Amino acid sequence: MTATTLDPKTALVLVDLQKGITALPTLHPADRIVERGARLAAAFRAHGLPVVLVRVTGRAPGRAEVTLGGGGATPADWAELRPELDRQDSDIVVTKHQWGAFHGTDLDLQLRRRGVTQVVIGGIATAFGVESTARAAHEHGYHVTVAVDAVTDMDEQTHLAAVEKVFPLLGETDTADAIIKLLG
Repeated sequence: MTATTLDPKTALVLVDLQKGITALPTLHPADRIVERGARLAAAFRAHGLPVVLVRVTGRAPGRAEVTLGGGGATPADWAELRPELDRQDSDIVVTKHQWGAFHGTDLDLQLRRRGVTQVVIGGIATAFGVESTARAAHEHGYHVTVAVDAVTDMDEQTHLAAVEKVFPLLGETDTADAIIKLLG
């Protein structure tokens, strides 16, 4: 678990750090994940690098044996980004309707317009929104780094499988502090 470098044009992508998702029962306290995401966002902004705040407002169509979230009505503020992220006018906000932040959104276009070649990813849930976004970033040709202490899941097995088996195949992993240190 060591990130070696960050490209000069690296963007931070924080997945689903919104009121509804962070209220779910997670392995690691969601407040801690939000706090690390907020520190990463502040560091990226201080270096003039893009910050992408992703939120989910729906789900992909299709049948599934298990539906996350129960499928009922959601509270009015469910999709609101957590205020600790200190959303800035310069931030890119992506609204998605499925697990990953690339499919059906303009995320790739937004990143390419800014010359981004690498993404650092954090958020909730590790094996869903974060992993889907990391896989798509890799498939789109971005260098991928996952801040492994800035991700959590509702299930320990899926979290560990993503962190230990999947993410190292897609890129590099490290802690939020180590990634901030790489920013210089």
